[in-house]
Amino acid sequence: MLVTDDRLLAGRDVVEVARRAVAGGVTLVQLRLKRAGARELVDLARRLREALPVPVLVNDRPDVARVSGTGVHLGPDDLPLDAARRLLPPGAIVGISAGTAEEAASGRGADYWGVGPWRATATKSDAGVALGAEGFGRIVRLAEGIPCVAIGGILPDDVPAVLKAGGVGVAVVSGILGVEDVEGAARAYARALTR
Repeated sequence: MLVTDDRLLAGRDVVEVARRAVAGGVTLVQLRLKRAGARELVDLARRLREALPVPVLVNDRPDVARVSGTGVHLGPDDLPLDAARRLLPPGAIVGISAGTAEEAASGRGADYWGVGPWRATATKSDAGVALGAEGFGRIVRLAEGIPCVAIGGILPDDVPAVLKAGGVGVAVVSGILGVEDVEGAARAYARALTR
């Protein structure tokens, strides 16, 4: 999963960057732009949905997801999962962030959990204490079958440990957006997942 970031995009076109990431193996794009207003997010989410052959989610904003025809990823301070489900059409992907047992408890019924941070990360100052493989594995066990994706400072070399701890994939911000060759960076993660 590619998670976008205002600062790391640094003026690059989010749709073009996402296309390159998908060409490299990204299978889901989460639109997370903290500086964008609702209208801009709707426009970008629609453009991404039309341009990409993979699912698109909007971070934090079920209202934007509904209008743009995408899924949503909810954090602990966002609208509760059941309320977001009522806003969205049946079949819309709804994911949640789970970094603690308390956050995990509110995630029953989500399509996936984004679990982290794997390690300390500069792209999300409020991400919490680094979980590492052991902490990640504890949250995965609480999921009882809900697919879990590791996020937070993930490197391609971390992928085997994520999978061994029960994860199904990784969500990446700076590991893809922080380099010039977005497609090549995405390909490194995709290769690690298929090994």
